Amino acid sequence: MTTRPIAQDLFAETPRPHLIAGRSRTTGRIVFPFPEGLEGQDCDPVDLASEGTLWSWTVQRFRPKSPPYAGPEAFTPYAVGYVEFPGQVIVEGRLTEADFAALRIGERYRTVIVPFAEDADGTSILTYAFERVEGTAA
Repeated sequence: MTTRPIAQDLFAETPRPHLIAGRSRTTGRIVFPFPEGLEGQDCDPVDLASEGTLWSWTVQRFRPKSPPYAGPEAFTPYAVGYVEFPGQVIVEGRLTEADFAALRIGERYRTVIVPFAEDADGTSILTYAFERVEGTAA
């Protein structure tokens, strides 16, 4: 099966799945995703840690408006979390946890690469999500 990322230079799968941010050469500030345009010209790519801590979360219980939502027509609620990568940045992303009652702020989460949608030609579009690291109760 052919795959492609939802956006170029958003993440890398090796050595462990991780996100790619940008660090300003002027301020040292880290931003995710890597900025485009003039802001991006002042940034160097930074590999974020593959694991972070769940900082906050919520549940998306209805299908977002399209665009920008590009997911499947059939909608299933999902959790969205903010994962803090210590010393780097806090990133919003989908959580793979389906049991919303099990979500706990402070737990460890790792970046994973997951299928998002499929192109008309059958290419699987990949994006990132965060998966709880077992045994890291907050």
